[in-house]
Amino acid sequence: MKLKSSSLDTVIRKPVTVTQDMTFLEAREVLLKHHVGRLPVLDNNKPVGIITEKDFVRAIYRIGQKTIDKILVKDFMSKNLVSVKKSDTIHDCASLMIKNKISSVLVIDNNNLSGIITKTDLASVFLTQSTEPLSVSQIMTPNVITVMPADSLLLVESLLIKHRISRIIVQRNKKPVGIITNRDFIPAKMPKWIREFADPKEVEKFRLDPHPEEFRMNQLSYTLSFRAEDIMTPNPVTVNSNEQVSSAVLIMIRNGISGLPVVKKSLLCGIITKSDVVKAII
Repeated sequence: MKLKSSSLDTVIRKPVTVTQDMTFLEAREVLLKHHVGRLPVLDNNKPVGIITEKDFVRAIYRIGQKTIDKILVKDFMSKNLVSVKKSDTIHDCASLMIKNKISSVLVIDNNNLSGIITKTDLASVFLTQSTEPLSVSQIMTPNVITVMPADSLLLVESLLIKHRISRIIVQRNKKPVGIITNRDFIPAKMPKWIREFADPKEVEKFRLDPHPEEFRMNQLSYTLSFRAEDIMTPNPVTVNSNEQVSSAVLIMIRNGISGLPVVKKSLLCGIITKSDVVKAII
């Protein structure tokens, strides 16, 4: 794709960071407070790792019998950092993201963290730098992993982890009726769907506990009774397959989401994500 400018200066942002000795819960609070999807990890101002929403979900899945307040950022952060220099281009950055299957790249200057570039930043390139039109149908992913409203949360969680994806579309009669993302598994407080159906004594214990056990919800005895429709965001925002990619990007940015079900005559025919947009750049 041809761009008006390929300079990284137009997309570099200052990152929200955490330290490697912060706890799981402290890092989770930072993630939710700043509404970001990833946090570079620093040690003496040097980048040593990064944690994403997917890392939180994987950590939750593997907690076992550990106490959540004992888990530190360094225990579950990704240490394989991918970075660029300020002199590199937008195309270089996009290529690294796709090659390494990641959603962000760190900008390093003299071994110090200078900034971060995310898929959202690169997707915005379509609004400001693209010189040619492109339709959603040209770059969408046609093979969509979906669940039914009545499918169990255990299935939803396992599909997110198995396929290394960030969202699952809930469909009924080939129409998208909801969407579930990784963030739905790391809520700021006990989810409404647990409060309503769990044992009242267990809810009260949770409410009074200074170290909530919300991250063990996949291991609680009653979890198997919960379904996709209990946690999904209903009536997801969609985009038509014949619309322009720039329209899809604008919808994603305005709604603070990273993927859209693609429909044709109201029926699900694919999904377009920021990853698809990044691929189009290269």
